[in-house]
Amino acid sequence: MNLRLSAVMACMAAAVALPALAVDFPARKPGLWEIQTGGGSGEGAAGKSAGHTMQQCIDAASDKALREMGQGMGKDLCSKQELKLESGKLVMDSVCKIGNTVATSHAVMTGDFSSTYRMESKSSYSPPLMGRTEGTAVIEARWIGPCKPDQKPGDMVMGNGMKMNVLEMAGARGKK
Repeated sequence: MNLRLSAVMACMAAAVALPALAVDFPARKPGLWEIQTGGGSGEGAAGKSAGHTMQQCIDAASDKALREMGQGMGKDLCSKQELKLESGKLVMDSVCKIGNTVATSHAVMTGDFSSTYRMESKSSYSPPLMGRTEGTAVIEARWIGPCKPDQKPGDMVMGNGMKMNVLEMAGARGKK
């Protein structure tokens, strides 16, 4: 997986960002979060996808900035984004354009966002995206404590040890 795709996936997984809607999206507890993505599958050439584990350091300001970054991406890419509360669960439905592909997604989120949260999503792709006509994904996150002394808000440490600050990356991209 290339660096750009890793950064986009990490940002979206960590922020679970959505546009401002009638239902407020919960803020995460400041500190260090461990986020596991994967367990998804898809039909087509890509088949079953491997999972990834990352850690992200946030404070209230960086968590808000990551949500706002996701809102901007959503406005640019999605013709539909709905968030509603159903039986204590957040339910999201979206239709987004990724290149020439239209991705139609349904996701359900649970958790308290101060110690854990979980998102399960199912998407269909037309035409197929990277050989896949549909896919599922699971994101599970848990708060593991304060950020480490060498971390600052926005820092993400990928499973392979690569460290990046998604807020700085977004700022550098905007200055080009």
